[in-house]
Amino acid sequence: QVQLVESGGGLVQAGGSLRLSCAASGRTFNSYTMGWFRQAPGKEREFVASISRSSGLTYYADSVKGRFTISRDNAKNMVYLQMNSLKPEDTAEYYCAARSGTYSYNPLYYDCWGRGTQVTVSS
Repeated sequence: QVQLVESGGGLVQAGGSLRLSCAASGRTFNSYTMGWFRQAPGKEREFVASISRSSGLTYYADSVKGRFTISRDNAKNMVYLQMNSLKPEDTAEYYCAARSGTYSYNPLYYDCWGRGTQVTVSS
């Protein structure tokens, strides 16, 4: 398994940008599909984006498509989420997750999770 640590969250005005980072430990990082999820207070955890082991395939929730970009650097054991044109409804705790299988939008199918980083978008 891998250990995941997110960073880069904060407070930003609507229309602004943030870049989240997720640092992974372990030598098998490139064997994991990576994903970003988010959870707002009182809501279920929801899929945001996912990227395949080799970065060849990316998937996005409709709510963030065209605004967010997921990427990874296997040499550095890092995965990123570039968030542009942020909206107040993007406010949530953002989690990095790793899955030993292929793409999934279901958080139940992810094996490892970070502790999260808070993103707050003010209007």
